Amino acid sequence: MKAYEHRHLVGFEETNLVGNVYYVNHLRWQGRAREMFLREHAPEILEELARGLALATVRCSCDYLAELEAFDEIAVRMRLGGIVQNRITLLFEYWRLKDGGEELVARGEQVVACMRREGGRAVPTQIPGALREALKPYA
Repeated sequence: MKAYEHRHLVGFEETNLVGNVYYVNHLRWQGRAREMFLREHAPEILEELARGLALATVRCSCDYLAELEAFDEIAVRMRLGGIVQNRITLLFEYWRLKDGGEELVARGEQVVACMRREGGRAVPTQIPGALREALKPYA
């Protein structure tokens, strides 16, 4: 199954006092992969965001399988888990890349709701066609 891949090199600022990656950074990397996917595959959505579209994360999770440390190179791979009404489920895998091999170190999930800002509130809206099309190859 095809996945969108975002590579990341872990920095010291992402580690805790013991030297391993602080758990919340995995969730930050989910967001970064999602942003880079939009930039590369659905740039018109970025324009819609400026016109009131909101991609609201309503749920996210991460299961940690192994520790990461500073200067570990990781590949965050994102796939489409499903689409229901105005919600998109994205699945993430985190792979440590080392010595030509790969090790699965975490799995995550994120549910994103498409909303539109109207006045001072957000109301559900359809998933934009451009975003649906961009995600199709990753289902």
